[in-house]
Parts: sequence; C-alpha cells; structure tokens
Amino acid sequence: MTTDFRSADHLPRRRDDGIPPPPERLPRQRAGVTPQMHGRYPDYDVLANASHWDATTRKVVLARVNDVPAISFFGAEEERTLRRFCDLVTAQDNDPRVPVLEMIDAKLAGGHLDGYRHHDMPEDPQTWRLVAAGLEEAGEGRFADLEPGDAERIVDRFAQGELEGGVWETLPCAKAWSVVMRGVLSAFYSHPWAWNEIGYGGPAYPRGYMRLGVGQREPHQAPEVGEEDPVREVARAGLG
Repeated sequence: MTTDFRSADHLPRRRDDGIPPPPERLPRQRAGVTPQMHGRYPDYDVLANASHWDATTRKVVLARVNDVPAISFFGAEEERTLRRFCDLVTAQDNDPRVPVLEMIDAKLAGGHLDGYRHHDMPEDPQTWRLVAAGLEEAGEGRFADLEPGDAERIVDRFAQGELEGGVWETLPCAKAWSVVMRGVLSAFYSHPWAWNEIGYGGPAYPRGYMRLGVGQREPHQAPEVGEEDPVREVARAGLG
C-alpha cells in the first residue's frame, strides 16, 4: 500500500498507539538532503539560499558538505567504536548521514578545543580516546559489532552515568557523557543536512530576517508537515 506523505496521517497524534513514528514513516525528502532522507520539512533545502550568504559563510557551510575530512586523529579501532556510538546517539541508521565523527576528528586533530574542561577530567582528546576504550570494555565483544539492543543498552548506561570498572574507575562517567555529547551535538547541528531536518533558516547575513513575529515563516522557508510538536509527542508517549 502506498502512503501519501503529503497528508499528516503518519504523525504521532494520528496513530492509535501514540508513539512517534520511526524516520521511515516521516515524509521522504523532496528537496535537498536530510539524514536518511526523511524529515518534517520535505520541501526545504537550506542550501538553495547559499547565494544570499556572504562569501566567507558560504565557503564554510558548503565545505561541511563537499569537503568532508578523512579520519586522522582516531585510530582504526577507535573509529569503528566511535562511529557506532555517534550513529546510535544521533539515530542515524542509514545513509545519508551527517559526518559527525569526521567533524569531531578534525576538531581534535587540529587542536581546536573549547577552552574549558572539568577539573577532574582529562582534556577532550584524551577523554574521547578513553570513552572509546570504555565502550569496548562495557560489552561482550567489540562494541561496533554488537546487536543493536546490546549496543543501545550500553549507551543508555553511559548516558545514566552507570558504566563501571576499567576505564570508568578513573574517568567520571556522567561527565564523560557530557563532554562527548557536547561534541556530537555541536557537529550534528552545524551541518546543513541537519538544518533541513529541523527547518532552520540558515545564515541570515546579509539578507537578514523579515518575519519577526511568533509563528511567522520567512518566504524562503518551507512549511512543516502537520502541527504536532515532536518534543511534546515523545514526552506524551513516555519515551523521553
């Protein structure tokens, strides 16, 4: 049976179980690229506005799509472990994926750190290496090869600050989670594919904004499918 994704029937409030739909139940992206090519703004492509950005901004943003750096900071095994971790915490199960790990790797390789850290934590590059080792120690077998449920349980325990033993005897688990997730979220939401997914209008210089009232949309932005707030729907379903 073919689903008309121009309707709102796939949205959480329209479903009997009330559980938000998996990515494949959201509209297929018709303009631009989103992670896994599904999203709530199927006719929006932020890169269509690139000609309106100043030259420096345009160069920086387009490089995030067109010039993805090779992994150079992490070793091969660290890369496998941390790529699985980044995919899990960003729910990127299929291509196209925002290259989160590559962006983090480039930042660490270039020494472009945030300029602050917890007093009882190593610097971020070492924290990332220790997290990779700690994830490997937390399961039966290599983290990258675990069944989805097993890997997700380890990530959940990491998020709750509950991993113990080995690396975690000296590395504060909850603080390590905050460090790596700061890097993951910064990388993910700095990429234009993520902007397409959330309907972000992109850089506004030099064009600026016209619609400043609540609920108003810029002329170049596309409407969201449906009116449900996904954050509220996830909470209502008891999933967050």
